[in-house]
Amino acid sequence: MRRRLIQSTLAVVLVVIAVFGVSLVIVETRTITESARERVESEAVRLASIVDSRLLLEEKVTAEVLRDQVTEDRYVVVRLPGRAPIEIGGKPEGEVIGASASGEEGETVTVQEPSSSVTREVGRTLLIIGLVALLAVIAAVLLAVRQANRLASPLTDLAETAERLGSGDPRPRHRRYGVPELDRVADVLDSSAERIARMLTAERRLAADASHQLRTPLTALSMRLEEITLTDDPETVKDEATIALAQVERLTDVVERLLTNSRDPRTGSAVTFDLDEVIQQQLAEWRPAYRSAGRAIVTSGKRHLRAVGTPGAVAQVLAALIENSLMHGGGTVALRTRVTGNQVVIEVTDEGPGVPADLGARIFERAISGHNSTGIGLAVARDLAEADGGRLEMLQAKPAVFGLFLSRTPPQKSRDDHRHTVR
Repeated sequence: MRRRLIQSTLAVVLVVIAVFGVSLVIVETRTITESARERVESEAVRLASIVDSRLLLEEKVTAEVLRDQVTEDRYVVVRLPGRAPIEIGGKPEGEVIGASASGEEGETVTVQEPSSSVTREVGRTLLIIGLVALLAVIAAVLLAVRQANRLASPLTDLAETAERLGSGDPRPRHRRYGVPELDRVADVLDSSAERIARMLTAERRLAADASHQLRTPLTALSMRLEEITLTDDPETVKDEATIALAQVERLTDVVERLLTNSRDPRTGSAVTFDLDEVIQQQLAEWRPAYRSAGRAIVTSGKRHLRAVGTPGAVAQVLAALIENSLMHGGGTVALRTRVTGNQVVIEVTDEGPGVPADLGARIFERAISGHNSTGIGLAVARDLAEADGGRLEMLQAKPAVFGLFLSRTPPQKSRDDHRHTVR
């Protein structure tokens, strides 16, 4: 592109120089020739008047007297009646420019000038025109190179940006070039890069969330299937199969929830549900894992509470908190329900060392973990809680106490404090 721009600019300049330069040369040559002819004619008239004056005063008219009046490099012939011609200067060879003038006393003065003088003057003019044309060409080439770089470099840069987008690097470059059309292309590429970056982030986030959220249900389902393979009791098989089907339904709910959040994290499907059912479901699901670890999980607080939210999402939040206590906590894990104002609070706590001080303020950030885990469980749990209008907070660091806040609905049954321990 640079070469084409330079060539096209140079071609235009050369055409302009050819058209106007040739015309200027012709005009200048004609002007110089006419000027030389006029000078010779003027010289002849001037010398004729001098000869007239001397003849009227009866003074001598000789070559010596007139030599001082003749311009150098000119040949003059004065013809007087009845006298021999008077020659002044050397007769030029080749082409000449001549003119004659007659006086009142019958004399004739002829002046000649070599054409070489005109040729030299024309040559000097052509040289000046040529130098000006050369300077114009050099200036045009420099301007064409500058303009070509101004246009070609941004295009090359935009091509590199498009190639980076195609290779999976969606970082916008935010470069502008001072050319409206190129800046418009840069704006479009930057906007595309930002959209692609958001899409890639959403896809990676969906993959990470799916991996984390599906891990626990799949583990529970695997454990139920193992129970089925290890027993011959039809009733046990039936019970475990029923629980396995419930786990499959949970898996389906988790997948649908993940897909919904990937399209719009703010979109919830909140309904009024029985909080006890969700808590009991989590107790049954985590019972084998806590038994294997030799630990206990207990529940206490208000019963028959009804909250507003998505049961599947609330179950996933509780599962994340319970798993977090199993992996990073210690002792007995307690789930306590209480009411504060128009909200229902589910607190999850354990008897472990708690959350380190350096992680306390960042505990809900993605990839933040103190024990080489994925670091996305609590972040996903917080997003799920906020999608239904609730919130997840760390109420205490040592020992760790997390609280899930949900909107409350009026109770339909009596509320009794209860305490249920599963070991």
